[in-house]
Amino acid sequence: MGRTVRWVAAVAVVVVGFAVAVPVAGAVVATPVASGASVAGAASADLVEQVTRAARDRAGAAEAAHLTGAEVRVLRSDRRQAYGTVVLTTPPGADALPRDWLFIAERDGAGPAWRVALDGQPAFADLAARSGVLSERESAVFAAHGGRLSAAVNGDYRTGMGLPWAVGQSWTVLGGPHAHDAGSGPWSSLDLAGGDQRVLAVRDGLAYTPCVGMIRILHPDGYASRYYHLWNHLRADGTPVSAGTHLGDTGTEIGCGGAANARHVHFSLMHNGNFVGIANHIIGKWLFRNGGAQYGGSALHGSRSVPVGGQVQNYGALGRTQGIVDANDLATVNRRSGPGVGYPVSGTVADGATVSIACSADGTSHTGRWGTSSLWNRLTDGTWVSDAYVYTGLAGPVNGRCGP
Repeated sequence: MGRTVRWVAAVAVVVVGFAVAVPVAGAVVATPVASGASVAGAASADLVEQVTRAARDRAGAAEAAHLTGAEVRVLRSDRRQAYGTVVLTTPPGADALPRDWLFIAERDGAGPAWRVALDGQPAFADLAARSGVLSERESAVFAAHGGRLSAAVNGDYRTGMGLPWAVGQSWTVLGGPHAHDAGSGPWSSLDLAGGDQRVLAVRDGLAYTPCVGMIRILHPDGYASRYYHLWNHLRADGTPVSAGTHLGDTGTEIGCGGAANARHVHFSLMHNGNFVGIANHIIGKWLFRNGGAQYGGSALHGSRSVPVGGQVQNYGALGRTQGIVDANDLATVNRRSGPGVGYPVSGTVADGATVSIACSADGTSHTGRWGTSSLWNRLTDGTWVSDAYVYTGLAGPVNGRCGP
């Protein structure tokens, strides 16, 4: 409890059973409204109610039935516009977990009606482009979260993310891919713990704290990373963070509801405001793979497979023009002087090694763990390796085709 109280003191309010909206000035006077959310200070009850309604509509009737409360935090506003966070909460100890978004609102004329858009909706980017309450950086990042980028679900599994702890440390995978609430949604989440228990940002972005125990970071390309059950965490209201920024510590905090029986971070991958399956995405130079049931599965680095309960080392983020050598259970892969087995061997590269790719070209066909390919990658040292033995997260060239 002491950890939570210290964070709440920074917010300057503890309100049991109601949501909290924090105006720019920081003064908080919470009063309940009909929607079940609450409003503070300069934030109008109309705004809170309409943001809550937009969130429940976005969740859908089936999911919203398990989300019994709402917390709206207005981070910045004027008479016409506002933005902040909204989280639909669950009772403490419930099987369901909370659902959260960023919102932008614009007053519709002089009346009480607001036009509300949540991240992942096209109107979110539209409102961000003309908002007077966002910083220049916020406007740029929000533009990528307007539902128009779909790389995460169209076969591009490059995330630019490390794992949420220090590079070089190894943590335990307590739970493999599962839905964020263990329900029927995409298997987007992992349960992780170990090392020094310090949870770090997986990538640069803008960080937000929808409620006690949770941080969500919006990244510049539509991806978001979400961290729950944190202790000692920062209060982030659009705070710029870099990869490796200390966000908080693993814990059992359930400030938005749900349950946590043992200390860990519940890490989730999102894109355009939606949870996306984490399988095959490259995070910390590992590929997490689904099991036959939620919380099972394994993690793959090169040919090394680690089951749930094992430890994975954070190797850092994989660059967009890099790949991980997967020798398909062998120790090395040959490097050649050209794109095919007819060219002389120029050396070898170890399984699990990171390689930087200058360009790609067609050559002889080979079959690796991920299928058959005739694509060859010219590395930045001038040698070539078959793409069948390099996992890049993309089925095709990652740095263009080589010239004639």
